[in-house]
Amino acid sequence: MTQAMVKASAMTLPAVNDDLNGYLSKISVFPVLSTEEEQSLARKYRDEEDLEAAGKMVMSQLRFVVHLARSYSGYGLPLADLVQEGNIGLMKAVKRFDPDVGVRLISFAVHWIRAEIHEYVIRNWRIVKVATTKAQRKLFFKLRSSKKGLGWFSAAEAEAVAKDLGVTEAQVYEMESRLTSGDMSFDATSADDASETRALRPAEYLYQDHADPAAAAESDDYAGSQSATLAAGMEELDERSRDILQRRWLDDDGKSTLQELANEYNVSAERIRQIEKAAMNKLKAHMIAA
Repeated sequence: MTQAMVKASAMTLPAVNDDLNGYLSKISVFPVLSTEEEQSLARKYRDEEDLEAAGKMVMSQLRFVVHLARSYSGYGLPLADLVQEGNIGLMKAVKRFDPDVGVRLISFAVHWIRAEIHEYVIRNWRIVKVATTKAQRKLFFKLRSSKKGLGWFSAAEAEAVAKDLGVTEAQVYEMESRLTSGDMSFDATSADDASETRALRPAEYLYQDHADPAAAAESDDYAGSQSATLAAGMEELDERSRDILQRRWLDDDGKSTLQELANEYNVSAERIRQIEKAAMNKLKAHMIAA
C-alpha cells in the first residue's frame, strides 16, 4: 500500500470505534458498486493512479469487512480493532487488484482481509505467540470448529483433523494444549502466596544473581580493583621473587615446577619453595593493607 493511498484513505474512511452501530450507519451511505463501475474505477486507479477511484472501491466493501470481522469475535478481542485491521487488508487488496483478471474485487479481497485479521488475532490473543508456522496458523483458526465436544480430542478425532488439515497428529495435540492453557503472570500475586502454583511462576525460578546489573557492575569493579592491587604488590617484590610467583601461579602457558626453577637459579628446590612462600606472605600483607 502506497503512502499516498494510506493518506487519502485516512481523510475519508469513517473512524472505527466502540459504537459499531454508528459506524455501520456511516458506511451504509456508500453504494455497492456494479461490476461495470468496479472495473472502471479499478482501471482509473491502475492506469491513472486516481486515489479517489481507489477510495470509492474501498468504501463500497466496508460492510463486508465488518461481516468478516464478526466471525472472529470469539477470540475476545475488540470488534472495532478487528474491523480496523480488516480495512487495512481491504486497502492492500485494492492496491493489488487487477480488473483484467475477470473476478470481483470482494472475491480477491477476502484473502487480504482475513490475512490482516489473522495477524492481529495471533499477535494479541496471548502474550506469548501460539502460532508461528504455517501449520500452526492453520490449526489455530480451524481447531476449535473441528471439535465435537468440550473435552480433549480423542485419538480418532485427532487423526481425522490431522488428515483434513494436512498436518501431523502431534501438531494437533500441541496446538490443542496451547489453546487450552492460559498466560501466566511473571510475578506471583498475593493470592498465589499459599498456592502450589507459586513455584511455577517464572519469577520464582528465572532470576539469577549474576544477571543483576548492579551486582555485575560491583563484581567488575571489585575484580578490577583486586587486579590493580595485585599488580602493585608484585612490583614491590624483588625480581627473582616476582619471576618465581609469575611462573608458578600467574602464567597461562603452564605452571613451572620447583625443580625447573631450582635448576635455572642454581639453587635447591627447597630454596625456591622458601622464596615462593616469603613472596606470597609479602603479597598477602600488601593486599590486606590495601
